[in-house]
Amino acid sequence: MAADKAPKKLIANNKKAYHDYFIEETYEAGVVLHGTEVKSMRMGKCSIKESFIRIEDGEVFVYGMHVSPYEKGNIFNKDPLRVKKLLLHKYEIGKLAGKVAEKGYTLVPLQVYFKDGKVKVEIGLARGKKLYDKRQDIAKKDMRRETEREFKIKNL
Repeated sequence: MAADKAPKKLIANNKKAYHDYFIEETYEAGVVLHGTEVKSMRMGKCSIKESFIRIEDGEVFVYGMHVSPYEKGNIFNKDPLRVKKLLLHKYEIGKLAGKVAEKGYTLVPLQVYFKDGKVKVEIGLARGKKLYDKRQDIAKKDMRRETEREFKIKNL
């Protein structure tokens, strides 16, 4: 393992994003969290299925990211659907804001993971797929599955 490649512990994955969008670029961003939210994430209680990302006043926020309340957190627990700030470099935010201003581009969270003890979100610059694109992907997946099945039968 290389020195710059730290092991990632996956917390949440957004498979639907790859189905609904063409992912053009990916970025890694830190998340501003409170203590009980981090403890809840260590237990794997996070969902980004319905979440999306917006850029407002030069800052990046993730909406709809559900972090379940920590069981032993009592009064320190925050709202599970609280809007969370993402930490990116200013030039990255400027670049993303320019791309999102173009027609058809959006920002979606792809996965949430721990890296060096810190919670990170991988965000993707995405372009929406049309219905026929989704159908093509499903057809390709079916073809691949069918060939794997045939290969498996032949090798038995």
